[in-house]
Amino acid sequence: MEIALAKNYGFCFGVKRAIKIAEEHPGSSTLGPLIHNNLEIERLKKDFGVSLANSLEEVKAGQATVIRTHGIPKNDLERLKEKGGEVIDATCPFVTKPQQIVEEMSKEGYDIVIFGDENHPEIKGVMSYAVGPVYAVLSVEQLEKLHLKERVAVVAQTTRKIEEYNKIVNYLIPRHKEVRVFNTICNATFENQDAAKELAQKADVMIVIGGKQSSNTKQLFSICKKFCHDSYHIESKDELKKSWFENKKLCGITAGASTPEWIIEEIIGKIREFKV
Repeated sequence: MEIALAKNYGFCFGVKRAIKIAEEHPGSSTLGPLIHNNLEIERLKKDFGVSLANSLEEVKAGQATVIRTHGIPKNDLERLKEKGGEVIDATCPFVTKPQQIVEEMSKEGYDIVIFGDENHPEIKGVMSYAVGPVYAVLSVEQLEKLHLKERVAVVAQTTRKIEEYNKIVNYLIPRHKEVRVFNTICNATFENQDAAKELAQKADVMIVIGGKQSSNTKQLFSICKKFCHDSYHIESKDELKKSWFENKKLCGITAGASTPEWIIEEIIGKIREFKV
């Protein structure tokens, strides 16, 4: 069986930057998981003493704290600074941009629509920058229930599918006098999704590697499953099953933006051990 990697996969710019920042601040703490990859977080803890604070209450006074790639709510940032320790911002610049847009457009009187999951830390952070009405939606059906003003500004979670974002935008434009649309989907997301789609159409089995809580990995899995029925989303080599690869000719592999190369190599090595 042949194993093929997608043309684009794995660590994006924002994640690489955040990992480097954490490694440069040994003994620091991160407010929430730095990235959505448990194995990489464990590596940072083991090799660099970077601990995890799940809430502001767990952050020790005076301790250096790294802000996660997804960003944090504006009020949390202010409260974190009051703790007195160094605050190191590892928020991905692609996430900082919609925060800035939401704050600016909201101050100008626009209702804000965010295409994204309101329970995701990135969206919680982005929503916190609005000074007026702000809504997070995942479908046109949710939009239909809203009573929006004539002026609407729209941004997207950085890891969503562009096709789904277009549905939201196309619903709003004919129904409002002014709709400001900002394409805040990350370039790496586009590239990884396009590459996954291309490979999934050729493969007999697809392995999608990434954290189970990772939004962009879930999107990759959704795309792969559409084009390759035998697609599997895993975090580590321990989840692999030999039966997935029996009588298969081409195994495609892709990985989410928070997946380090060492995990991908471990998984490829385990697949090769199956000798199918």
